[in-house]
Amino acid sequence: MREISTEQVIKTVRRLCIEAACDLPEDVEQALRKGLSVEESHFGRYSLEKILKNVHLSREEQVPMCQDTGMAVIFVEIGQDVRIVGGALNEAINEGVRQGYKDGYLRKSVVADPVLHRQNTSDNTPAVIHTEIVPGDKLKIQVMPKGAGSENMGAVKMCKPAEGLDGVMDFVVNTVTQAGGNPCPPVIVGVGIGGTMDKCTLLAKKALVRDVGQPHPNKEYAEVEKVLLERINKLGIGPQGFGGKVTALAVHIETYPTHIAMLPVCVTLNCHAARHKEAVL
Repeated sequence: MREISTEQVIKTVRRLCIEAACDLPEDVEQALRKGLSVEESHFGRYSLEKILKNVHLSREEQVPMCQDTGMAVIFVEIGQDVRIVGGALNEAINEGVRQGYKDGYLRKSVVADPVLHRQNTSDNTPAVIHTEIVPGDKLKIQVMPKGAGSENMGAVKMCKPAEGLDGVMDFVVNTVTQAGGNPCPPVIVGVGIGGTMDKCTLLAKKALVRDVGQPHPNKEYAEVEKVLLERINKLGIGPQGFGGKVTALAVHIETYPTHIAMLPVCVTLNCHAARHKEAVL
């Protein structure tokens, strides 16, 4: 049994929160550059040029690339041969978020009660933490700050099985259409299909941390991703909603078995600042 201290977890989460806010992953930046190379709209190209300049300045100056530094979504894979010592894992993660948002001068955007008393917690906690037990003796932590502009544009639909693939694809495209320029495109489209209502939502969110444009391992689903991306980029929404052919950088699908009477689908969007960082302890 390998021991990992909560102090290690705190330090790691603190660092990842700051890095995620200020340093866009290389795969996302390359996707934006590819988008610039094919965009034909004047305003679309102008927007992408400014986005890429912002990415560079953010990285060089170590300042957040977006004023909305998000709610901290944390994916944790815990090896079954790992023992956390020195305290509770979730408390350590939240302490790391607390320190990261304070020391990194990141905007604190979390309210303690969602409806009745929307008072800011002042430290961006609690995080939204998803844990999974996996084989091995490692602890993998992924930090994904999720801003409200893109998160508000997501949708879930409990499709009828008879709607089939056509119904699923129409729902995905319609969700992006209704979102328009609100999620700060070009977006990354995460699609979760299967499981239950909550499971398909988690699948869609996890799809966002896949390397941009990495195709689904199943060739049939990879083809669906390709077709959806083509349909979305024909909508004409374009970068920042100013018109153009680069509305989305990628469509990522994740699936899970489901009930014979269900076909749950979730669409969640990430803005062009598709921030995420990870570390393995």
